[in-house]
Amino acid sequence: MKELAHINKYLLKYKYHLLLGTIFIIIANLFGVVPAVVVRHSFDLIQESFQLYNLFDGLPLQESTHDTFVLSIFVFAAVILASALLRGVFMFFMRQTIIVMSRLIEYDLKNEVYEHYQSLPLSFYRKNNTGDLMNRISEDVSKVRMYVGPAIMYGINLATMFIIVIPFMLSINVELTLYSLIPLPFLSFSIYYVNNIINRRSEEIQRSQSNLSTFVQEAFSGIRVIKSFVREKDYDKSFAEASDDYKLKSLRLAFVQALFFPLIMSLIGLSVILTVYIGSAGVLTGELSTGNIAEFIIYVNMLTWPVTALGWITSIIQSAAASQKRINEFLGAKNDIVSEKNIKKEIDGRLVFDQVSFTYPDSGIQALKNVSFDVKSGDSIAIIGTTGSGKSTIANLICRMYDATQGQVSIDEVPIQDLNLASVRRSIGYVPQDVFLFSESIKDNIAFGSSDITEEQIMEAADNADLTDNISKFPQGMETVLGERGITLSGGQKQRVSIARAIARSPKILILDDCLSAVDTKTENSILNSMKRIMVDKTTVIISHRVSSAQLADKIIVLDDGEIIEQGSHQELISKNGIYKNLYEKQIQGEESLSN
Repeated sequence: MKELAHINKYLLKYKYHLLLGTIFIIIANLFGVVPAVVVRHSFDLIQESFQLYNLFDGLPLQESTHDTFVLSIFVFAAVILASALLRGVFMFFMRQTIIVMSRLIEYDLKNEVYEHYQSLPLSFYRKNNTGDLMNRISEDVSKVRMYVGPAIMYGINLATMFIIVIPFMLSINVELTLYSLIPLPFLSFSIYYVNNIINRRSEEIQRSQSNLSTFVQEAFSGIRVIKSFVREKDYDKSFAEASDDYKLKSLRLAFVQALFFPLIMSLIGLSVILTVYIGSAGVLTGELSTGNIAEFIIYVNMLTWPVTALGWITSIIQSAAASQKRINEFLGAKNDIVSEKNIKKEIDGRLVFDQVSFTYPDSGIQALKNVSFDVKSGDSIAIIGTTGSGKSTIANLICRMYDATQGQVSIDEVPIQDLNLASVRRSIGYVPQDVFLFSESIKDNIAFGSSDITEEQIMEAADNADLTDNISKFPQGMETVLGERGITLSGGQKQRVSIARAIARSPKILILDDCLSAVDTKTENSILNSMKRIMVDKTTVIISHRVSSAQLADKIIVLDDGEIIEQGSHQELISKNGIYKNLYEKQIQGEESLSN
Protein backbone atom coordinates (compact mmCIF):
# COMPACT_ATOMS: atom_id res chain seq x y z
CA MET A 1 0.00 0.00 0.00
CA LYS A 2 3.05 2.27 0.21
CA GLU A 3 3.06 2.87 -3.54
CA LEU A 4 -0.71 3.41 -3.61
CA ALA A 5 -0.41 6.15 -0.98
CA HIS A 6 0.03 8.52 -3.94
CA ILE A 7 -3.69 8.03 -4.68
CA ASN A 8 -4.79 9.13 -1.20
CA LYS A 9 -4.87 12.79 -2.25
CA TYR A 10 -7.49 11.92 -4.86
CA LEU A 11 -9.52 9.85 -2.38
CA LEU A 12 -9.51 12.89 -0.11
CA LYS A 13 -10.55 15.11 -3.03
CA TYR A 14 -13.56 12.88 -3.76
CA LYS A 15 -14.31 11.98 -0.13
CA TYR A 16 -18.02 12.78 -0.47
CA HIS A 17 -18.34 10.26 -3.32
CA LEU A 18 -16.68 7.66 -1.10
CA LEU A 19 -18.81 8.52 1.95
CA LEU A 20 -22.10 8.45 0.02
CA GLY A 21 -21.06 5.23 -1.70
CA THR A 22 -20.41 3.58 1.69
CA ILE A 23 -23.84 4.68 2.96
CA PHE A 24 -25.51 3.29 -0.16
CA ILE A 25 -23.65 -0.03 0.25
CA ILE A 26 -24.86 -0.35 3.87
CA ILE A 27 -28.48 0.41 2.90
CA ALA A 28 -28.34 -1.98 -0.07
CA ASN A 29 -27.02 -4.77 2.16
CA LEU A 30 -29.73 -4.14 4.76
CA PHE A 31 -32.35 -4.54 2.06
CA GLY A 32 -30.48 -7.67 0.96
CA VAL A 33 -30.98 -9.27 4.38
CA VAL A 34 -34.74 -8.59 4.44
CA PRO A 35 -35.69 -11.28 1.84
CA ALA A 36 -33.78 -13.94 3.82
CA VAL A 37 -35.77 -13.16 6.98
CA VAL A 38 -39.03 -13.04 5.00
CA VAL A 39 -38.25 -16.37 3.33
CA ARG A 40 -37.70 -17.97 6.74
CA HIS A 41 -41.08 -16.71 7.96
CA SER A 42 -42.67 -17.78 4.66
CA PHE A 43 -41.38 -21.36 4.98
CA ASP A 44 -42.44 -21.57 8.61
CA LEU A 45 -45.84 -20.07 7.74
CA ILE A 46 -46.37 -22.60 4.96
CA GLN A 47 -45.55 -25.49 7.28
CA GLU A 48 -47.73 -24.22 10.15
CA SER A 49 -50.60 -23.15 7.86
CA PHE A 50 -50.62 -26.53 6.12
CA GLN A 51 -50.86 -28.29 9.50
CA LEU A 52 -53.60 -25.88 10.60
CA TYR A 53 -55.43 -26.29 7.31
CA ASN A 54 -55.47 -30.06 7.72
CA LEU A 55 -56.56 -29.66 11.33
CA PHE A 56 -59.72 -27.79 10.20
CA ASP A 57 -60.54 -30.39 7.60
CA GLY A 58 -64.32 -30.37 6.93
CA LEU A 59 -64.88 -27.26 9.05
CA PRO A 60 -65.87 -23.73 7.81
CA LEU A 61 -62.64 -22.33 9.35
CA GLN A 62 -60.60 -24.25 6.74
CA GLU A 63 -61.60 -21.83 3.96
CA SER A 64 -60.82 -18.70 6.02
CA THR A 65 -57.50 -20.26 7.05
CA HIS A 66 -56.69 -20.80 3.35
CA ASP A 67 -57.55 -17.20 2.48
CA THR A 68 -55.41 -15.84 5.32
CA PHE A 69 -52.53 -18.11 4.24
CA VAL A 70 -52.72 -16.93 0.60
CA LEU A 71 -52.92 -13.29 1.63
CA SER A 72 -49.84 -13.69 3.85
CA ILE A 73 -47.89 -15.27 0.99
CA PHE A 74 -48.77 -12.31 -1.26
CA VAL A 75 -47.67 -9.87 1.45
CA PHE A 76 -44.36 -11.72 1.90
CA ALA A 77 -43.86 -11.79 -1.88
CA ALA A 78 -44.54 -8.03 -2.08
CA VAL A 79 -42.03 -7.39 0.72
CA ILE A 80 -39.38 -9.50 -1.04
CA LEU A 81 -40.05 -7.77 -4.37
CA ALA A 82 -39.94 -4.30 -2.78
CA SER A 83 -36.71 -5.16 -0.93
CA ALA A 84 -35.10 -6.45 -4.14
CA LEU A 85 -36.13 -3.31 -6.04
CA LEU A 86 -34.90 -0.99 -3.29
CA ARG A 87 -31.64 -2.93 -3.05
CA GLY A 88 -31.21 -2.58 -6.80
CA VAL A 89 -31.83 1.18 -6.60
CA PHE A 90 -29.23 1.65 -3.86
CA MET A 91 -26.73 -0.58 -5.68
CA PHE A 92 -27.20 1.70 -8.68
CA PHE A 93 -26.47 4.70 -6.45
CA MET A 94 -23.49 2.81 -5.01
CA ARG A 95 -21.94 2.37 -8.46
CA GLN A 96 -22.85 5.92 -9.46
CA THR A 97 -20.76 7.25 -6.59
CA ILE A 98 -17.78 4.90 -6.14
CA ILE A 99 -17.32 3.80 -9.76
CA VAL A 100 -17.81 7.40 -10.92
CA MET A 101 -15.22 8.42 -8.31
CA SER A 102 -12.79 5.90 -9.80
CA ARG A 103 -13.32 7.34 -13.29
CA LEU A 104 -12.73 10.87 -11.99
CA ILE A 105 -9.52 9.73 -10.27
CA GLU A 106 -8.45 7.96 -13.48
CA TYR A 107 -9.02 11.20 -15.38
CA ASP A 108 -7.04 13.24 -12.84
CA LEU A 109 -4.19 10.72 -12.69
CA LYS A 110 -3.87 10.55 -16.47
CA ASN A 111 -3.77 14.34 -16.62
CA GLU A 112 -1.15 14.42 -13.86
CA VAL A 113 1.05 11.88 -15.67
CA TYR A 114 0.64 13.60 -19.05
CA GLU A 115 1.35 17.04 -17.59
CA HIS A 116 4.46 15.64 -15.90
CA TYR A 117 5.58 14.03 -19.17
CA GLN A 118 5.30 17.45 -20.83
CA SER A 119 7.55 19.01 -18.21
CA LEU A 120 10.37 16.46 -18.54
CA PRO A 121 13.51 17.23 -20.58
CA LEU A 122 14.52 15.74 -23.92
CA SER A 123 17.00 13.43 -22.18
CA PHE A 124 14.07 11.61 -20.53
CA TYR A 125 12.58 10.78 -23.93
CA ARG A 126 15.92 9.56 -25.24
CA LYS A 127 16.09 7.03 -22.38
CA ASN A 128 12.47 5.80 -22.53
CA ASN A 129 10.62 4.45 -25.54
CA THR A 130 7.22 5.71 -26.63
CA GLY A 131 5.49 2.37 -26.04
CA ASP A 132 6.52 2.36 -22.38
CA LEU A 133 5.35 5.95 -21.90
CA MET A 134 1.96 5.15 -23.43
CA ASN A 135 1.60 1.91 -21.47
CA ARG A 136 2.04 3.68 -18.13
CA ILE A 137 -0.51 6.37 -18.91
CA SER A 138 -3.07 3.88 -20.27
CA GLU A 139 -2.75 0.31 -18.99
CA ASP A 140 -1.10 1.12 -15.64
CA VAL A 141 -3.54 3.93 -14.84
CA SER A 142 -6.44 1.59 -15.74
CA LYS A 143 -5.16 -0.98 -13.23
CA VAL A 144 -4.93 1.71 -10.54
CA ARG A 145 -8.53 2.67 -11.34
CA MET A 146 -9.56 -0.91 -10.57
CA TYR A 147 -8.18 -0.36 -7.06
CA VAL A 148 -9.98 2.95 -6.39
CA GLY A 149 -13.19 1.62 -7.98
CA PRO A 150 -14.13 -2.07 -7.79
CA ALA A 151 -11.55 -3.02 -5.13
CA ILE A 152 -12.67 -0.32 -2.69
CA MET A 153 -16.35 -0.83 -3.50
CA TYR A 154 -16.29 -4.61 -3.03
CA GLY A 155 -13.99 -4.28 -0.03
CA ILE A 156 -16.49 -2.03 1.75
CA ASN A 157 -19.29 -4.34 0.60
CA LEU A 158 -17.49 -7.35 2.12
CA ALA A 159 -16.91 -5.61 5.45
CA THR A 160 -20.48 -4.33 5.78
CA MET A 161 -21.96 -7.63 4.61
CA PHE A 162 -20.06 -9.56 7.29
CA ILE A 163 -20.99 -7.02 9.96
CA ILE A 164 -24.68 -7.27 9.02
CA VAL A 165 -25.12 -10.96 8.06
CA ILE A 166 -22.87 -12.89 10.49
CA PRO A 167 -24.73 -11.65 13.64
CA PHE A 168 -28.02 -12.78 12.04
CA MET A 169 -26.54 -16.22 11.35
CA LEU A 170 -24.98 -16.58 14.80
CA SER A 171 -28.24 -15.57 16.51
CA ILE A 172 -29.99 -18.51 14.81
CA ASN A 173 -27.40 -21.28 15.25
CA VAL A 174 -23.67 -21.04 15.91
CA GLU A 175 -22.80 -24.56 14.72
CA LEU A 176 -24.67 -24.15 11.42
CA THR A 177 -22.98 -20.80 10.89
CA LEU A 178 -19.51 -22.27 11.32
CA TYR A 179 -20.17 -25.25 9.04
CA SER A 180 -21.74 -23.14 6.29
CA LEU A 181 -18.77 -20.74 6.30
CA ILE A 182 -16.04 -23.45 6.19
CA PRO A 183 -15.65 -23.51 2.34
CA LEU A 184 -15.59 -19.71 2.00
CA PRO A 185 -11.95 -19.09 3.11
CA PHE A 186 -10.83 -21.83 0.69
CA LEU A 187 -12.89 -20.12 -2.00
CA SER A 188 -11.21 -16.79 -1.31
CA PHE A 189 -7.71 -18.29 -1.31
CA SER A 190 -8.41 -20.26 -4.53
CA ILE A 191 -9.65 -17.14 -6.30
CA TYR A 192 -6.58 -15.23 -5.13
CA TYR A 193 -4.26 -17.98 -6.41
CA VAL A 194 -6.03 -18.34 -9.77
CA ASN A 195 -6.26 -14.57 -10.18
CA ASN A 196 -2.51 -14.20 -9.66
CA ILE A 197 -1.91 -16.71 -12.44
CA ILE A 198 -4.38 -14.81 -14.63
CA ASN A 199 -2.62 -11.52 -13.89
CA ARG A 200 0.82 -12.94 -14.71
CA ARG A 201 -0.40 -14.38 -17.98
CA SER A 202 -2.30 -11.17 -18.75
CA GLU A 203 0.93 -9.21 -18.31
CA GLU A 204 2.69 -11.61 -20.70
CA ILE A 205 -0.10 -11.02 -23.22
CA GLN A 206 0.20 -7.27 -22.68
CA ARG A 207 3.92 -7.35 -23.44
CA SER A 208 3.31 -9.55 -26.46
CA GLN A 209 0.58 -7.22 -27.69
CA SER A 210 2.84 -4.22 -27.15
CA ASN A 211 5.56 -5.86 -29.25
CA LEU A 212 3.00 -6.72 -31.91
CA SER A 213 1.65 -3.14 -31.97
CA THR A 214 5.17 -1.71 -32.17
CA PHE A 215 5.99 -4.06 -35.06
CA VAL A 216 2.82 -3.12 -36.97
CA GLN A 217 3.29 0.61 -36.34
CA GLU A 218 6.87 0.48 -37.57
CA ALA A 219 5.88 -1.58 -40.61
CA PHE A 220 3.14 0.82 -41.63
CA SER A 221 5.32 3.87 -40.98
CA GLY A 222 8.05 2.40 -43.16
CA ILE A 223 5.75 0.88 -45.79
CA ARG A 224 7.47 2.79 -48.58
CA VAL A 225 10.84 1.31 -47.68
CA ILE A 226 9.38 -2.19 -47.27
CA LYS A 227 7.76 -2.05 -50.72
CA SER A 228 10.86 -0.51 -52.30
CA PHE A 229 13.04 -3.37 -51.06
CA VAL A 230 10.34 -6.01 -51.77
CA ARG A 231 10.37 -7.20 -48.14
CA GLU A 232 6.60 -7.76 -47.77
CA LYS A 233 6.90 -11.56 -47.39
CA ASP A 234 9.67 -11.23 -44.79
CA TYR A 235 7.51 -8.88 -42.78
CA ASP A 236 4.50 -11.18 -43.20
CA LYS A 237 6.57 -13.99 -41.73
CA SER A 238 7.80 -11.83 -38.83
CA PHE A 239 4.25 -10.67 -38.14
CA ALA A 240 3.00 -14.28 -38.16
CA GLU A 241 5.66 -15.24 -35.59
CA ALA A 242 4.75 -12.30 -33.33
CA SER A 243 1.06 -13.08 -33.80
CA ASP A 244 1.62 -16.77 -32.93
CA ASP A 245 3.35 -15.76 -29.70
CA TYR A 246 0.34 -13.59 -28.81
CA LYS A 247 -2.06 -16.44 -29.70
CA LEU A 248 -0.26 -19.02 -27.55
CA LYS A 249 -0.16 -16.69 -24.55
CA SER A 250 -3.86 -15.92 -25.02
CA LEU A 251 -4.75 -19.64 -25.13
CA ARG A 252 -2.78 -20.27 -21.92
CA LEU A 253 -4.77 -17.50 -20.26
CA ALA A 254 -8.06 -18.86 -21.60
CA PHE A 255 -7.27 -22.27 -20.03
CA VAL A 256 -6.81 -20.75 -16.56
CA GLN A 257 -9.90 -18.56 -16.95
CA ALA A 258 -11.90 -21.70 -17.83
CA LEU A 259 -11.13 -23.03 -14.31
CA PHE A 260 -12.42 -19.87 -12.65
CA PHE A 261 -16.19 -20.40 -12.58
CA PRO A 262 -16.18 -24.20 -12.05
CA LEU A 263 -14.00 -23.61 -9.00
CA ILE A 264 -16.40 -21.00 -7.63
CA MET A 265 -19.50 -23.11 -8.27
CA SER A 266 -18.01 -26.26 -6.71
CA LEU A 267 -17.08 -24.50 -3.46
CA ILE A 268 -20.42 -22.67 -3.32
CA GLY A 269 -22.15 -26.01 -3.86
CA LEU A 270 -20.14 -27.56 -1.02
CA SER A 271 -21.21 -24.74 1.30
CA VAL A 272 -24.88 -25.25 0.38
CA ILE A 273 -24.57 -29.04 0.90
CA LEU A 274 -23.06 -28.53 4.37
CA THR A 275 -25.80 -26.03 5.24
CA VAL A 276 -28.57 -28.43 4.17
CA TYR A 277 -26.94 -31.43 5.88
CA ILE A 278 -26.26 -29.78 9.24
CA GLY A 279 -29.52 -27.83 9.06
CA SER A 280 -31.51 -30.99 8.38
CA ALA A 281 -29.99 -32.60 11.46
CA GLY A 282 -31.08 -29.52 13.43
CA VAL A 283 -34.61 -29.76 12.04
CA LEU A 284 -34.84 -33.42 13.10
CA THR A 285 -33.78 -32.54 16.65
CA GLY A 286 -36.17 -29.61 16.72
CA GLU A 287 -33.43 -26.95 17.09
CA LEU A 288 -34.08 -25.47 13.65
CA SER A 289 -36.95 -25.02 11.25
CA THR A 290 -37.02 -25.54 7.48
CA GLY A 291 -37.25 -21.76 7.23
CA ASN A 292 -33.89 -21.48 8.98
CA ILE A 293 -32.27 -23.72 6.34
CA ALA A 294 -33.70 -21.62 3.50
CA GLU A 295 -32.59 -18.45 5.30
CA PHE A 296 -29.05 -19.80 5.74
CA ILE A 297 -28.78 -20.78 2.08
CA ILE A 298 -29.66 -17.19 1.14
CA TYR A 299 -27.09 -15.86 3.65
CA VAL A 300 -24.42 -18.18 2.25
CA ASN A 301 -25.19 -17.02 -1.28
CA MET A 302 -25.08 -13.39 -0.10
CA LEU A 303 -21.62 -13.95 1.40
CA THR A 304 -20.28 -15.98 -1.52
CA TRP A 305 -19.57 -13.11 -3.90
CA PRO A 306 -18.01 -10.78 -1.26
CA VAL A 307 -15.76 -13.62 -0.05
CA THR A 308 -14.94 -14.55 -3.64
CA ALA A 309 -14.19 -10.89 -4.26
CA LEU A 310 -11.72 -10.89 -1.35
CA GLY A 311 -9.21 -12.93 -3.36
CA TRP A 312 -9.96 -10.85 -6.44
CA ILE A 313 -9.57 -7.61 -4.47
CA THR A 314 -6.22 -8.74 -3.07
CA SER A 315 -5.00 -9.53 -6.56
CA ILE A 316 -6.29 -6.17 -7.88
CA ILE A 317 -4.49 -4.30 -5.09
CA GLN A 318 -1.23 -6.11 -5.83
CA SER A 319 -1.57 -5.39 -9.55
CA ALA A 320 -2.49 -1.75 -8.86
CA ALA A 321 0.47 -1.35 -6.50
CA ALA A 322 2.85 -2.69 -9.16
CA SER A 323 1.33 -0.35 -11.76
CA GLN A 324 1.42 2.65 -9.42
CA LYS A 325 5.07 1.88 -8.68
CA ARG A 326 5.79 2.11 -12.41
CA ILE A 327 3.83 5.36 -12.62
CA ASN A 328 5.64 6.76 -9.57
CA GLU A 329 8.99 6.02 -11.22
CA PHE A 330 8.15 8.47 -14.00
CA LEU A 331 6.35 10.91 -11.69
CA GLY A 332 9.53 10.91 -9.60
CA ALA A 333 11.67 11.82 -12.62
CA LYS A 334 12.87 15.37 -12.14
CA ASN A 335 13.24 18.04 -14.76
CA ASP A 336 16.78 19.32 -14.45
CA ILE A 337 16.06 22.04 -17.03
CA VAL A 338 14.75 24.64 -14.60
CA SER A 339 15.22 28.39 -14.42
CA GLU A 340 17.28 29.40 -11.41
CA LYS A 341 16.24 33.07 -11.32
CA ASN A 342 13.23 32.87 -13.68
CA ILE A 343 14.02 36.21 -15.30
CA LYS A 344 11.24 37.30 -17.66
CA LYS A 345 12.41 39.84 -20.22
CA GLU A 346 11.97 40.78 -23.85
CA ILE A 347 14.56 38.82 -25.82
CA ASP A 348 16.69 40.84 -28.27
CA GLY A 349 18.60 37.87 -29.57
CA ARG A 350 22.31 38.16 -28.80
CA LEU A 351 23.83 34.68 -28.51
CA VAL A 352 27.10 33.87 -26.75
CA PHE A 353 28.73 30.44 -26.38
CA ASP A 354 31.66 30.67 -23.96
CA GLN A 355 33.93 27.58 -23.84
CA VAL A 356 30.91 25.30 -24.10
CA SER A 357 31.37 21.53 -23.86
CA PHE A 358 28.55 19.02 -23.82
CA THR A 359 28.30 15.27 -23.23
CA TYR A 360 25.01 13.44 -23.77
CA PRO A 361 24.00 11.99 -20.38
CA ASP A 362 22.40 8.82 -21.77
CA SER A 363 25.12 7.76 -24.22
CA GLY A 364 28.21 9.44 -22.72
CA ILE A 365 29.20 10.79 -26.16
CA GLN A 366 30.93 14.17 -26.05
CA ALA A 367 29.30 16.24 -28.78
CA LEU A 368 30.95 19.64 -28.20
CA LYS A 369 34.42 20.61 -26.97
CA ASN A 370 35.20 24.19 -25.88
CA VAL A 371 32.96 25.85 -28.49
CA SER A 372 32.95 29.66 -28.36
CA PHE A 373 31.22 32.20 -30.59
CA ASP A 374 29.30 35.47 -30.32
CA VAL A 375 26.32 36.47 -32.49
CA LYS A 376 25.00 40.01 -32.11
CA SER A 377 21.27 40.68 -32.14
CA GLY A 378 20.00 40.69 -35.73
CA ASP A 379 23.15 39.06 -37.12
CA SER A 380 23.43 35.55 -38.50
CA ILE A 381 25.82 32.65 -38.07
CA ALA A 382 26.17 29.49 -40.11
CA ILE A 383 27.39 26.24 -38.60
CA ILE A 384 28.58 23.64 -41.07
CA GLY A 385 30.28 20.31 -40.67
CA THR A 386 30.00 16.63 -41.33
CA THR A 387 27.38 14.33 -39.80
CA GLY A 388 28.01 13.89 -36.07
CA SER A 389 30.14 17.00 -35.77
CA GLY A 390 27.83 18.55 -33.15
CA LYS A 391 25.79 20.99 -35.27
CA SER A 392 22.34 19.99 -33.99
CA THR A 393 23.64 19.88 -30.41
CA ILE A 394 24.23 23.64 -30.61
CA ALA A 395 20.56 24.10 -31.63
CA ASN A 396 19.47 21.95 -28.66
CA LEU A 397 21.53 24.06 -26.25
CA ILE A 398 20.11 27.33 -27.63
CA CYS A 399 16.55 25.97 -27.19
CA ARG A 400 17.68 24.70 -23.79
CA MET A 401 16.64 21.14 -24.43
CA TYR A 402 19.86 20.39 -22.53
CA ASP A 403 22.23 22.40 -20.35
CA ALA A 404 25.91 22.68 -21.21
CA THR A 405 28.17 20.25 -19.33
CA GLN A 406 30.86 22.94 -19.12
CA GLY A 407 31.02 26.59 -20.13
CA GLN A 408 28.15 29.03 -20.48
CA VAL A 409 25.40 29.75 -23.02
CA SER A 410 24.04 33.30 -22.72
CA ILE A 411 21.22 35.23 -24.38
CA ASP A 412 21.40 39.03 -24.19
CA GLU A 413 24.36 38.71 -21.78
CA VAL A 414 22.22 36.75 -19.30
CA PRO A 415 23.04 33.08 -18.58
CA ILE A 416 20.33 30.99 -20.22
CA GLN A 417 19.75 29.12 -16.91
CA ASP A 418 18.59 32.37 -15.32
CA LEU A 419 16.00 33.21 -17.97
CA ASN A 420 12.40 32.05 -17.83
CA LEU A 421 12.35 28.87 -19.91
CA ALA A 422 8.98 29.49 -21.58
CA SER A 423 9.90 33.07 -22.60
CA VAL A 424 13.18 31.82 -24.14
CA ARG A 425 11.46 29.15 -26.21
CA ARG A 426 8.66 31.52 -27.29
CA SER A 427 11.33 33.83 -28.70
CA ILE A 428 12.83 31.05 -30.83
CA GLY A 429 11.63 29.79 -34.20
CA TYR A 430 13.10 26.31 -34.65
CA VAL A 431 13.09 24.31 -37.89
CA PRO A 432 14.36 20.82 -36.94
CA GLN A 433 16.23 18.52 -39.25
CA ASP A 434 13.73 15.73 -38.58
CA VAL A 435 10.46 17.40 -39.60
CA PHE A 436 7.38 16.48 -37.59
CA LEU A 437 3.94 17.54 -38.80
CA PHE A 438 0.65 16.84 -37.04
CA SER A 439 -2.36 15.09 -38.59
CA GLU A 440 -4.15 18.41 -38.99
CA SER A 441 -4.62 20.91 -41.80
CA ILE A 442 -1.66 22.74 -43.38
CA LYS A 443 -3.06 25.95 -41.91
CA ASP A 444 -3.14 24.49 -38.38
CA ASN A 445 0.40 23.16 -38.75
CA ILE A 446 1.71 26.59 -39.77
CA ALA A 447 -0.22 28.28 -36.94
CA PHE A 448 0.94 25.68 -34.39
CA GLY A 449 3.45 27.95 -32.65
CA SER A 450 1.06 30.86 -32.04
CA SER A 451 -2.46 30.90 -30.64
CA ASP A 452 -3.30 34.43 -31.84
CA ILE A 453 -1.85 34.29 -35.36
CA THR A 454 -3.90 35.90 -38.14
CA GLU A 455 -4.82 34.52 -41.56
CA GLU A 456 -2.57 37.11 -43.21
CA GLN A 457 0.43 36.06 -41.14
CA ILE A 458 -0.15 32.41 -42.06
CA MET A 459 -0.29 33.25 -45.77
CA GLU A 460 2.78 35.47 -45.51
CA ALA A 461 4.75 32.70 -43.76
CA ALA A 462 3.68 30.19 -46.42
CA ASP A 463 4.74 32.63 -49.16
CA ASN A 464 8.14 33.24 -47.56
CA ALA A 465 8.69 29.48 -47.31
CA ASP A 466 7.91 29.13 -51.05
CA LEU A 467 4.87 27.02 -50.19
CA THR A 468 2.05 29.03 -51.80
CA ASP A 469 2.25 27.45 -55.27
CA ASN A 470 2.25 23.95 -53.79
CA ILE A 471 -0.74 24.67 -51.55
CA SER A 472 -2.75 26.07 -54.45
CA LYS A 473 -2.53 22.68 -56.19
CA PHE A 474 -4.31 20.91 -53.33
CA PRO A 475 -8.13 20.75 -53.71
CA GLN A 476 -8.71 22.09 -50.17
CA GLY A 477 -5.75 24.47 -50.23
CA MET A 478 -4.74 25.54 -46.71
CA GLU A 479 -7.48 23.33 -45.24
CA THR A 480 -5.91 20.17 -46.66
CA VAL A 481 -5.59 17.68 -43.80
CA LEU A 482 -2.20 15.96 -43.69
CA GLY A 483 -1.74 12.25 -43.05
CA GLU A 484 0.18 10.81 -40.12
CA ARG A 485 3.47 12.68 -39.67
CA GLY A 486 2.66 14.65 -42.83
CA ILE A 487 2.88 11.61 -45.11
CA THR A 488 0.59 13.37 -47.62
CA LEU A 489 3.42 15.77 -48.49
CA SER A 490 6.77 15.21 -50.13
CA GLY A 491 9.98 15.64 -48.12
CA GLY A 492 10.57 19.13 -49.54
CA GLN A 493 6.98 20.21 -48.91
CA LYS A 494 7.17 19.00 -45.30
CA GLN A 495 10.33 21.00 -44.72
CA ARG A 496 8.75 24.14 -46.19
CA VAL A 497 5.70 23.76 -43.94
CA SER A 498 8.10 23.40 -41.01
CA ILE A 499 9.91 26.60 -42.08
CA ALA A 500 6.59 28.45 -42.40
CA ARG A 501 5.60 27.25 -38.91
CA ALA A 502 8.84 28.63 -37.43
CA ILE A 503 8.73 32.05 -39.11
CA ALA A 504 4.98 32.56 -38.63
CA ARG A 505 5.52 33.41 -34.96
CA SER A 506 8.01 36.23 -35.84
CA PRO A 507 10.76 34.93 -33.55
CA LYS A 508 13.72 36.95 -32.30
CA ILE A 509 16.01 33.94 -32.80
CA LEU A 510 15.58 31.74 -35.86
CA ILE A 511 17.28 28.32 -35.97
CA LEU A 512 17.38 26.47 -39.29
CA ASP A 513 18.72 22.99 -38.62
CA ASP A 514 19.64 21.61 -42.05
CA CYS A 515 16.11 22.46 -43.15
CA LEU A 516 16.85 22.58 -46.88
CA SER A 517 18.30 19.09 -47.18
CA ALA A 518 15.18 17.69 -48.89
CA VAL A 519 14.63 20.45 -51.46
CA ASP A 520 16.17 20.82 -54.89
CA THR A 521 18.60 23.58 -55.86
CA LYS A 522 15.93 25.71 -57.54
CA THR A 523 13.60 25.57 -54.52
CA GLU A 524 16.56 26.13 -52.21
CA ASN A 525 17.51 29.33 -54.07
CA SER A 526 13.91 30.51 -53.93
CA ILE A 527 13.70 29.89 -50.18
CA LEU A 528 17.14 31.44 -49.58
CA ASN A 529 16.06 34.62 -51.38
CA SER A 530 13.01 34.74 -49.11
CA MET A 531 15.23 34.06 -46.11
CA LYS A 532 17.17 37.23 -46.77
CA ARG A 533 13.98 39.16 -46.05
CA ILE A 534 12.96 36.94 -43.14
CA MET A 535 16.35 37.16 -41.42
CA VAL A 536 16.24 40.95 -41.14
CA ASP A 537 16.20 41.97 -37.44
CA LYS A 538 16.37 38.30 -36.39
CA THR A 539 19.34 36.50 -34.90
CA THR A 540 19.64 33.56 -37.26
CA VAL A 541 21.52 30.30 -36.76
CA ILE A 542 21.85 28.34 -40.00
CA ILE A 543 22.92 24.75 -39.48
CA SER A 544 23.73 23.07 -42.74
CA HIS A 545 26.06 20.85 -44.68
CA ARG A 546 25.48 23.00 -47.79
CA VAL A 547 27.78 25.93 -48.37
CA SER A 548 25.06 27.64 -50.43
CA SER A 549 22.95 28.05 -47.28
CA ALA A 550 25.96 29.12 -45.19
CA GLN A 551 26.76 32.04 -47.55
CA LEU A 552 23.73 33.93 -46.24
CA ALA A 553 25.34 34.26 -42.79
CA ASP A 554 27.48 37.12 -41.53
CA LYS A 555 29.76 34.60 -39.87
CA ILE A 556 30.53 30.94 -40.53
CA ILE A 557 32.03 28.35 -38.20
CA VAL A 558 33.19 24.92 -39.32
CA LEU A 559 32.80 22.07 -36.83
CA ASP A 560 34.63 18.78 -36.81
CA ASP A 561 34.22 16.22 -34.04
CA GLY A 562 32.65 18.84 -31.78
CA GLU A 563 35.43 21.43 -32.18
CA ILE A 564 35.60 24.66 -34.16
CA ILE A 565 38.38 24.28 -36.70
CA GLU A 566 37.62 27.33 -38.85
CA GLN A 567 35.55 30.48 -38.50
CA GLY A 568 35.04 33.74 -40.34
CA SER A 569 33.02 35.19 -43.23
CA HIS A 570 32.57 33.36 -46.52
CA GLN A 571 35.30 35.37 -48.22
CA GLU A 572 37.70 34.97 -45.30
CA LEU A 573 37.28 31.19 -45.25
CA ILE A 574 37.68 30.92 -49.04
CA SER A 575 40.96 32.83 -48.82
CA LYS A 576 42.27 30.44 -46.13
CA ASN A 577 42.33 27.48 -48.52
CA GLY A 578 41.13 25.18 -45.72
CA ILE A 579 38.32 22.69 -45.16
CA TYR A 580 35.59 25.22 -45.97
CA LYS A 581 37.10 26.02 -49.38
CA ASN A 582 37.47 22.32 -50.21
CA LEU A 583 33.84 21.71 -49.24
CA TYR A 584 32.72 24.75 -51.29
CA GLU A 585 34.58 23.63 -54.41
CA LYS A 586 33.25 20.07 -54.17
CA GLN A 587 29.67 21.26 -53.87
CA ILE A 588 30.04 23.75 -56.73
CA GLN A 589 31.52 21.03 -58.96
CA GLY A 590 28.71 18.67 -57.97
CA GLU A 591 26.02 21.20 -58.86
CA GLU A 592 27.71 21.93 -62.21
CA SER A 593 27.87 18.23 -63.08
CA LEU A 594 24.18 17.85 -62.21
CA SER A 595 23.23 20.83 -64.39
CA ASN A 596 25.18 19.35 -67.29
